[in-house]
Order: sequence, then C-alpha cells, then structure tokens
Amino acid sequence: MLPPDLAIIKHINRIVPLDEEEMEAFAEIVEERRVKRKSFIVQPGFVCHHQSHLVSGAMRSYFTGPDGSEHTIAIAIDDWWISDFYSYTSQTPASLYVEALEDTVIQQIAYDNVEKICKQYPRFERFFRLVAQKAFAFSQKRALSNIGKTAEERYVEYAEMYPQIILRVPQYVLASYLGMTPEFLSKVRKKISVNS
Repeated sequence: MLPPDLAIIKHINRIVPLDEEEMEAFAEIVEERRVKRKSFIVQPGFVCHHQSHLVSGAMRSYFTGPDGSEHTIAIAIDDWWISDFYSYTSQTPASLYVEALEDTVIQQIAYDNVEKICKQYPRFERFFRLVAQKAFAFSQKRALSNIGKTAEERYVEYAEMYPQIILRVPQYVLASYLGMTPEFLSKVRKKISVNS
C-alpha cells in the first residue's frame, strides 16, 4: 500500500524515482510538525538532529555577530530544505538559528534514520548526494556573486531567480541575506522601480 500523501516523497520522486517499498520505508521515518511564526527549530549550542523539508511556509537560517547583528545564511519556502547542515552532518552543536518567518508546516527526517535508510536503499544515498551537490554549487555561485557584483546587481539577480521569496520575506531578512542594510535595500528597490 502506498504511503500517505507526503510532500517530501513527491520532492524525492522528482529527483530520484522511488518504488513502492522505498516510499513506504521513507514514509515511516518522516515526522510532520507545525511551527508558529517566530519559533525556532534549531538554536546555537544544541545539536541539530533533523533535516527539514518545508511543505508550506517560510524559514530562514542565520547567525548573530559579536555586535548583535543578524546575518541570514539561507531562506527557504515551500518545497525547499533547511537546517544547520554543518551541525546535522557532524552531529556537533549548532551555530545557527533556524526560524519560521511564517506559520510553517515541515516534514523532518532524523540523522540516524537517514543513515539507516541510505544503507538499506542506495537510491536515497544518490538523492542526498545530488541535493548536497546542488546546494554546494549554489553556495559557490552565491559566494562569487557577493564578491563580484554590486548590491544592486545581487538584488536584481535574486529577484529574477526567486520573485516569490522577494514578495514573502521581510525586507530586513532579504537585506541581511544579500549583505546590505534594510535602508540600502529600500533605496535599491526605489531606484529599480523608477528606472523600470
């Protein structure tokens, strides 16, 4: 019998097609949670035991600098993954916060369960490898963009790639992610709207 309708399984199937046995095995390790806006699923000092796939909602991961300023590392919306991936893969205390920006539904998988299912079903090993490669490639592209592009160019590029995120996340989060102040982002947006 097929497992219940799980967004996380639909997501995996788009990348690595699963058979019925694999879907059923994976469905057994998925935990669904509802997270209220402004709540945390990861906090510094605690080991991150889960990867989280967003069914609906929006989240961000960030760290706080010595001066108290927040630096957003990742933004995730429906059908994206989020975690403190270093803490998760090394099973050491987290350095990031992962916070809900909206009321959010997530489907989580625990580290130990992922390790077991990857050994039992090699197709999951392939899925997680492909996801990790994609995430690494995106991180490299973002680093190059931060070094080689102006703030305005970074905003335009991000807005073209992720227009839905631009509309959903607070300006201070977007500014933090793009490496600028909210005030500067506001100026960039005004300049672009005048010129378009």
